[in-house]
Amino acid sequence: MPWQALMERAMGGLGWRPADFWSATPKELAAALGLNRRNAAIGRGDFGRLMEQFPDEGL
Repeated sequence: MPWQALMERAMGGLGWRPADFWSATPKELAAALGLNRRNAAIGRGDFGRLMEQFPDEGL
């Protein structure tokens, strides 16, 4: 994600001051913006439900 977009989400969406943004580590910023959840691996249960919902027919 480009810096401009990160700054807009942190300062506009979260109400961070510029000093808050620039003093945060990349991990802190990702956690605050919820970016870690998007990159989390899918769990076994969720994978099983997806396989049931979208079976590989004819393979």
